[in-house]
Amino acid sequence: SYALEGSVFVAGAVVQWLREGMGLIGTSAEIESLARQVKDNGGVYLIPAFVGLGAPYWDPHARGLMIGLTRGTTRAHIARAALESITFQCNDVLRAMMNDAGARLTELRVDGGASENDLMMQFQADISGVPVVRPEVVETTALGAAYLAGLGCGVWKSTEEIEKLWRRERTFEPTMSQDQREFLTTQWGRAVARSKGWEQ
Repeated sequence: SYALEGSVFVAGAVVQWLREGMGLIGTSAEIESLARQVKDNGGVYLIPAFVGLGAPYWDPHARGLMIGLTRGTTRAHIARAALESITFQCNDVLRAMMNDAGARLTELRVDGGASENDLMMQFQADISGVPVVRPEVVETTALGAAYLAGLGCGVWKSTEEIEKLWRRERTFEPTMSQDQREFLTTQWGRAVARSKGWEQ
């Protein structure tokens, strides 16, 4: 078995930063309801390059940046921009993987605590242009370790047997137009370019 991996240095930790560093939210779960108070990011983009940028940019000199602020920008816009920054970074890695592998993505299976955020999962589907599939058990890392232990001690006989245990909880279908998708990813790219090389 082979896997492609893309290292994003700050993804879910941007929510922790808004909670602990900025005091914008009290708990991580609050970010979704706050971000839902606005219909879009209001032109705000947050690049969480707090320790540089990982894949596919590999720029240790990049630094965090928030751009597009106006007098009308609210806490909700910043919260939404933070969630969108996670999805934009995932999309950057997915595009790089597709280019390297010469293959097209048909669906994206997600896991982890962030995957419980419906707003972010819908935006991930919209920005990547493919269905995003969330399993019934989102703690896949722990579940995978248990499966491997069970495989090792004979509870399950094969990976095929384990594969049949996987269950879909929800699929988020893309609803965004191609023009809107291209506009948003272009704006994201412009913001990323401004954050690069800051510490040089």
